[in-house]
Amino acid sequence: MKSITSRDNPLYKEIKQLATSSQARRKAGRTLLDGVHLCEAYFQHRSAPQYCVVAEGSLQHHEITAILAKSEQEGVQCICLPDALYNAISQVEHGVGLMFVIATPAPAFPVAVTASSVVLDNLQDPGNLGSILRSAAAAGIQNVFCSPGTAFAWAPKVMRAGMGAHFLLNIFENIDLHVLLQTAKIPVLATSSHARESIYQADLNQPVIWLFGHEGQGVAPELMALASKTVTIPQQAAIESLNVAASAAICFFEQVRQQLD
Repeated sequence: MKSITSRDNPLYKEIKQLATSSQARRKAGRTLLDGVHLCEAYFQHRSAPQYCVVAEGSLQHHEITAILAKSEQEGVQCICLPDALYNAISQVEHGVGLMFVIATPAPAFPVAVTASSVVLDNLQDPGNLGSILRSAAAAGIQNVFCSPGTAFAWAPKVMRAGMGAHFLLNIFENIDLHVLLQTAKIPVLATSSHARESIYQADLNQPVIWLFGHEGQGVAPELMALASKTVTIPQQAAIESLNVAASAAICFFEQVRQQLD
């Protein structure tokens, strides 16, 4: 295990950049997994990280010792930081003191979209994005396509909200959604308060593409025009609208319910 004690160490500076800058993460094609749960999920569903970083005060923690042992078996470079240096890069309050540096996954883009998928148009909030990814993975959805204006899917806040869902999905970013939807081989469904058909009346016993948009403005009109169908989620009139992540979860699991019947 390598010990780093100086803030001026080049590797520490590099890791700190990944922790604090979305631009640095995008440019490097790498990101951080902060916390035991995400690290365990990565080992389970993906592969070994590039680096395993641990706080000195957490070296004897039983969950961390197991991950360190596995990392060493896989030939991963393990790095120990004094607690002060570790806390300067961790965004998790009262965390256990473990993070992975990983290469941002880059799945092969499908020739045609034939499996249930999610399309996100300019979704801004990291928590909403992470929640949608978590619901999508739980519902067995395979692909998520994000527009250039959508929050970076591999940002630490999004990954914490996703709780490991990232490693069960094919996530594609900076996608031209117009081209994607125009060439779609399966129905494209969007929610709208003006739609006549309820989500519970729609035929979801088939693969579909779910289309969701910006928290305030919704889906861009030109993309909404490409939807095969719009559906509404029935609700009490006293509430203007549902949170986009809540709407997505309702849609995904109504599809699951119909497929299980």
